[in-house]
Amino acid sequence: MLPPGKTPDSATLSAAQKKSGVAAWLGWMFDGLDMHLYTLVALPFVAELLRVSPGAQEASTKASLIQAAFLIGWALGGTVFGRIGDLLGRSRTLCLTILTYALFTGLAAFSQAWWHLLIFRFLAALGIGGEWAVGASLLFETWPARWRPWLAAILQTAVNTGVLLACLSGWLLAGTAYRYIFLVGVLPAFLTLWIRRAVPEPEEWAAAHEKVREHPPGLHTLFGKELRRTTLIVIAVCALGLTAHWALMFWHSAHLRTLARDAGWPRERIDTLANHALYLLTIGAITGNFLAGWLAKIIGYRRAIAALFAAYFALMMTTYGVVRDPAGVLFWLPFIGAAQGAFALFTMCLPPLFPTLVRTTGAGFCYNVGRIFAAIGTVAFGLFAKVGTGAGAICDHRLALFCAGFLFLPATLVAWLWLPEQPAAGAESLPLAATE
Repeated sequence: MLPPGKTPDSATLSAAQKKSGVAAWLGWMFDGLDMHLYTLVALPFVAELLRVSPGAQEASTKASLIQAAFLIGWALGGTVFGRIGDLLGRSRTLCLTILTYALFTGLAAFSQAWWHLLIFRFLAALGIGGEWAVGASLLFETWPARWRPWLAAILQTAVNTGVLLACLSGWLLAGTAYRYIFLVGVLPAFLTLWIRRAVPEPEEWAAAHEKVREHPPGLHTLFGKELRRTTLIVIAVCALGLTAHWALMFWHSAHLRTLARDAGWPRERIDTLANHALYLLTIGAITGNFLAGWLAKIIGYRRAIAALFAAYFALMMTTYGVVRDPAGVLFWLPFIGAAQGAFALFTMCLPPLFPTLVRTTGAGFCYNVGRIFAAIGTVAFGLFAKVGTGAGAICDHRLALFCAGFLFLPATLVAWLWLPEQPAAGAESLPLAATE
């Protein structure tokens, strides 16, 4: 950490460090773009593919299944590409992840049935999930320790910037066919041409890889006696927090669309409302990222994550605990976004908990396996929102969002009491561990 009043000096960074920082930041920015293009048009586009009304229960159910497939793909991608990142290298794997999510996000524009969209979103998510783990490890291994709280904020802000680009895309394409927005997701592919040429592999990874080239450690290492407790605690915190978070990120738009549609708003105004809501969440999140970095410097990662999860819970209760009109919901969204700064801290909190050659595997697996629970939760809360039976059934997404918010309570408790600040005892002595 830096002394009070001091800031990191960019002049002390090497060209390789700066290039790795730019590559990770841009990769995460396009991550944010591609992951949120679907949330802007999910309900109306799925309804269009099904040839039903956007208010139909079938559209809501299928849209949530697609999002669940996306989150499962994200979890698998974090594990698969995390493993590839430990075996093949951070820079090479970063290129593979970006190409994967760019290709399949673009192909989603050509979906002719709802299950086509489900497959394309699942495949795109493999790359998005992998990019998180690889980018975090790349920066952890190349940048000085004193930068890490602010790197967490800056990297998460890259995701938020990507979300703002998704909002801009939604605004520019408002009134056009919903499928066109996915073509924007092809743009990240061009980034890989520069990354492959300009960004070297971290020296720490290269040295560790050379020592165990013939017998690299496997996924089972995460459940050995040195790392098992850390692995299970991180999975629990991520699963609880991400399930509630993704319920909010996916269903808040559907909730607002339902309110506006019931009020008789025209389609273009409803689309603008959904776009505006995501914009407000994202602006709040950018502020929250730096608030999270500041808190982490003062009280540590563990307590900062717990405090922000507690705030997330309180804000979800406030926003969705009573019936509000669209303006009332919009007012609270920037504050909810600020609480999302908790997720920025995982970027720099998780990599040091695992030795070098299972670093992207460990961070990717533990963080992203939480998305499998989030996938189940997205569908479950969507089904839970159903009110009534038969043809008269409607979706009350406010109720789903209110109930999802309660998951932040156990997430707060587990993070505060048990989330490690340092590597597990004995883990640093593993043969594959690097010297930090």
